[in-house]
Amino acid sequence: MSYEECRKRRVEENKKRMEALNLPQLSQSLVGTPSPKPSPMKKQAKLLTVQKQMVVVRRSSRVANLPAPDYRDVAVEHKSVPRFMAIRRRTYKGRDASGLVSASAEAREYALGKAEELELSLGKLYPTLVRSMLPSHVSGGFWLGLPTHFCKTELPKYDGVMTLVDEAGEEYPTVYLARKNGLSGGWKGFARDHDLADGDAVVFQLTKLSTMKVYIIRSSGFNENKDP
Repeated sequence: MSYEECRKRRVEENKKRMEALNLPQLSQSLVGTPSPKPSPMKKQAKLLTVQKQMVVVRRSSRVANLPAPDYRDVAVEHKSVPRFMAIRRRTYKGRDASGLVSASAEAREYALGKAEELELSLGKLYPTLVRSMLPSHVSGGFWLGLPTHFCKTELPKYDGVMTLVDEAGEEYPTVYLARKNGLSGGWKGFARDHDLADGDAVVFQLTKLSTMKVYIIRSSGFNENKDP
């Protein structure tokens, strides 16, 4: 049998199988069937319109006839410092940065040496530390960072008021920030009132948990004690 005869024979056999399965009729019936409708879209949620209403604030009969309080002049306090620790700010005239005098290395070393001598004379009854003043301590930011080891071992573990007592016995409350290891609010007032300058050395003596005695050594003393 030739190839062409075999091909025709297979075509006839396949045709008979399709007729037996009724496939031609099924294909014709599907031609006119409409496509399924798409699913309906979800309805969009209606936007709710919020109506603003003016509400009269109820006030106690004791203050009903008094004028409403004005909070515009209330000072903003440090977020980590409780309300009772707010330090009343003093008003100072701005210091001209161009007029600041930088201490020489010799003057700074002189003040620091004198401060260390004073620290030794105070004894070991109370913890002490010495800080050489930098421009950031006495102008601009007025932030006084303290040694981390001293803060961890001697000072409170929480933010609070640290009272500085000068040599005249006058007290200056400042804000001590335990997490940042330094003095913030109130230090500016102390620095300005005592005319602290770059190169001055300050001795702090912790007499109580939240009180430090302060001694100041002026770097200007270097020039005053120079041999003529």
